[in-house]
Amino acid sequence: QVKEADHCGLVSGRDVDKFAGTGFTPVRSELVDAPYAAEFPLVLECHVVQVFELGLHTQFVGQIMDVKAEEIVLGEGAVPEIKKIRPIIFSPGNRVYYGVGNSLGHAFAIGKEI
Repeated sequence: QVKEADHCGLVSGRDVDKFAGTGFTPVRSELVDAPYAAEFPLVLECHVVQVFELGLHTQFVGQIMDVKAEEIVLGEGAVPEIKKIRPIIFSPGNRVYYGVGNSLGHAFAIGKEI
């Protein structure tokens, strides 16, 4: 889904139907005024709390109103697992997408080795 994510960053929703361009299926949220893609295995529906204008960019801070997760991304205790979600991170400095997923250690445990 990297190509699709990049496409969404290249075009404006004011000019282009991003769902049609990517082939994603829009689903209307029951809680917020924004559609989400049916193909995404994890969806965080957020209410915008603050908006920051940062030069050419806008940063949105949101409150999570609902989480929708398919079984395929859930681990122990029905909690989403990063290695199953396989999120994408964008590095604006060098304009590269990176994958995330390797465990580096258990929180509140690995530090006890010092």
